[in-house]
Amino acid sequence: MDRFDAMRAFVRVVEAGSFTKAAQTLHMSRTTVTQLIQQLEARLRVRLLHRTTRKLGVTADGAAYYERVTRLLADMDDAETSLSNAAITPRGRLRVDVPSPLARLVLVPALPAFHARYPDIQFEMGVSDRVVDLISDNVDCVLRGGEISDHSLIARHVADLQIGAYVAPSYVARLGTPAHPRELENTDHRIVGFLSSRTGRVHPLTLHGEHETIEIKSRYVLAVDDGNAYLEAGLAGLGVIALPSYMAAAHQACGALIPLFEQWRFHPMPLYVAFPPNRHVSAKLRVFIDWIIELMQPHAPHSHQDQR
Repeated sequence: MDRFDAMRAFVRVVEAGSFTKAAQTLHMSRTTVTQLIQQLEARLRVRLLHRTTRKLGVTADGAAYYERVTRLLADMDDAETSLSNAAITPRGRLRVDVPSPLARLVLVPALPAFHARYPDIQFEMGVSDRVVDLISDNVDCVLRGGEISDHSLIARHVADLQIGAYVAPSYVARLGTPAHPRELENTDHRIVGFLSSRTGRVHPLTLHGEHETIEIKSRYVLAVDDGNAYLEAGLAGLGVIALPSYMAAAHQACGALIPLFEQWRFHPMPLYVAFPPNRHVSAKLRVFIDWIIELMQPHAPHSHQDQR
């Protein structure tokens, strides 16, 4: 038995809550992971996990061992990092999850420059607008717009995305240009709905004028939960959309989107990188966070703040 392989397997089983999920993230078979845990328990002469057909739990000894092993593995990673010169050239696999429009329009096009700077970092990038469980999905960090609702995470503020309302020329030709946000209510005008991944409900459009704030809950032909689909629905003339400027700029420049309500404003959308407090902040994760902040500079201002 490789003791460190067994320790890593035990930590992943605890974090994933499943032998099968742990095996998938470790790229091992379920049988191998089970055997490593059994060998570890035999060596320690204690039961680390409660196993039933329906549930997997951690014993009191297992919980204490987990806390010590996670620190030990983090210290070992630190030692290897410094000895292998990885502090100068960070290396290894980095699992991140990012919103689909940000991946398509900003991150992926810029990755060749990142790879040239850090050639030994290998990305595994989940591209979605879903809520990710960082622990069970074994993700190093997520990049998300909006306030972080899980206060157990550490969140680094990256940028404030400027938001505007837009509509396609085909929509204007069909229904005219709404001059005031109130025209989106109780008329033939429509929005494209964006579904919250947390509540499953459509986000209202909240606009701020000089003397009033209006929350629009307009009717919609289509509601989606993906940023790229939301943009495409707006371009197809299905309704008014609210977009960060980085998503709208190119389409506005070529006339495919027309800005609306320019005397009104949306609150900027904060953008965060979030990671678990017990996840070791490696050199590769640090340089990724710094790169994201640098990358977003042309698109939005930012301030340095952490959120717990």
